Amino acid sequence: MSNLYIVATPIGNLGDITVRALETFKAVDLIACEDTRHTLQLLTHFGIRKPLISCRAQNEEFAAKKVAGLLDEGKSVAFASDAGTPGISDPGAVLVDTARKAGHTIVPIPGASAFASLISVAGSGGKTIIFEGFLSPKPGRRRTRLKELLGTGDAFVLYESPFRIVKLLADIADIESERRVVIGREMTKLHEEFVEGSAVQVYENFAQRTKILGEFAIFVSGNKNAQLLDENTETIGKAGRV
Repeated sequence: MSNLYIVATPIGNLGDITVRALETFKAVDLIACEDTRHTLQLLTHFGIRKPLISCRAQNEEFAAKKVAGLLDEGKSVAFASDAGTPGISDPGAVLVDTARKAGHTIVPIPGASAFASLISVAGSGGKTIIFEGFLSPKPGRRRTRLKELLGTGDAFVLYESPFRIVKLLADIADIESERRVVIGREMTKLHEEFVEGSAVQVYENFAQRTKILGEFAIFVSGNKNAQLLDENTETIGKAGRV
């Protein structure tokens, strides 16, 4: 049986690629990827040339069967999503399940993750942190799920696009205005920014902006950590960079 390597790639800064990831890309027979153009840029930057196969969300089931066939032939394959760790709000799960059922070995090559990066600087995460990823773009479904998440009392992490971030923050502020929120925008990139405050403060921060760019990861505290009060901090309640 052959190996399928699930390779984490940088979420922005190419310097975050691991040595093991590069060694894996060089060693495998071919690379399956979410977007061949995106992965080609990464490989070209590091001087690596390998055959590429598209394996994106829209064709993952079909592509997974094709990859499984190549593994059956004895070829080694790496899979990389566009950024971060595959399977975390990215394609990869179907491919992994298909390859495992075919009897092949799945090998994780860990590395960058927007979820882990945000948690590392958010603070007050508690023992339980729920990863939700992208919520439904439909307002009703989004608010219903937010109420469920806030109702658990645990911290959670969301992903959102620049086109819906203000609407998402408005919903959180409307449901529980004092929950502590930490936003990571364009993490590891040139314009990396972290904004922290109560839900209503962070909403007001972004609602006042005339132009919003970048990808967002949002940490929402559990209710036990909801208040911003910190006896050792003089900037209580002020949104700003972490």
